[in-house]
Amino acid sequence: MSDLILVRHGETEWSLSGQHTSWTQLPLTANGEAQARALAPLLAEHKICLALVSPMQRAQDTAKLAGVDAMVDPDLTEWDYGAYEGVTTREIHRTRPAWNLWTDGVAAGPEEHPGETPEEVGIRADRVIAKAEAAIQNGRGGDVVLVAHAHFLRVFTARRLGLPPADGALFQLATGTISRLSTEHGRPVIATWNERPRG
Repeated sequence: MSDLILVRHGETEWSLSGQHTSWTQLPLTANGEAQARALAPLLAEHKICLALVSPMQRAQDTAKLAGVDAMVDPDLTEWDYGAYEGVTTREIHRTRPAWNLWTDGVAAGPEEHPGETPEEVGIRADRVIAKAEAAIQNGRGGDVVLVAHAHFLRVFTARRLGLPPADGALFQLATGTISRLSTEHGRPVIATWNERPRG
């Protein structure tokens, strides 16, 4: 039975500080690089029929350090945070105390990065689900690996489970982790979540 293996990229300075990061190119920290390398033995246990990675450098570096030869897919880009790029939730709450990304979305950003709604991220996630299912059904066998970002992968998980995109709020996801979506009795399930190598 084939699974979907979700890899969140390793730590960056902004993931450490809690700043929203979508299109800003940031390198992995030394710890983020170590997190990515540590994933290699876990990923080596899987026969992979398809591996996709976000265009962002932090995701591509994670894939490389984890030993995954992945094709770049723009649909795996992180949620476009619009005007909230580089801003922390605490800072947003100074002017919008009740703000919640999952229900309120983001403030409009520049023309090239206007921001996305949960539903728009969900449309991208649905496209990735279709690609993954096509790869699994073509008869080669093996798992699908996706190397991407926290909020995108949380929306992806919600959609894979048949939930609305905003229900991605239910799935906290740490840097440098592997999660596995599988099936039970023909229905999608979470098999493991936020897994890190032991030791």
